[in-house]
Amino acid sequence: MAKQVTCHRVYEETSPRDGKRVLVDRVWPRGMRKEDAHLDEWLRDVAPSTELRRWYAHEPSRFAEFRRRYLAELRDPAHREAAGHLRDLAAHTRLTLLTATRDVQHSQAAVLAEWLNGDGAGRARR
Repeated sequence: MAKQVTCHRVYEETSPRDGKRVLVDRVWPRGMRKEDAHLDEWLRDVAPSTELRRWYAHEPSRFAEFRRRYLAELRDPAHREAAGHLRDLAAHTRLTLLTATRDVQHSQAAVLAEWLNGDGAGRARR
């Protein structure tokens, strides 16, 4: 089955094509009430570590290195269970990864979508 994982900002309107909606940020989005997020799950444990998130600071010039480090983190025991759960979801349903980040294409959601769709370098093992 071809995987259909996409990513969007959590602030965007929902779509019937979203499938299961999963927030992949470590912290709750500013100004967003939980009932307005229309989430199926919040998987904060799959988000980058606080240290990596702070280092990256959403600087596009650091994205390639961020991506490399984040893919390595997905293999760590701290992320392995959540990453495996996300892979299981992606194998069985259409999945939309949500983030509060303004630049979605340079976010952990984009890295995760690429990885889950089979285009990422490396695999997190369970």
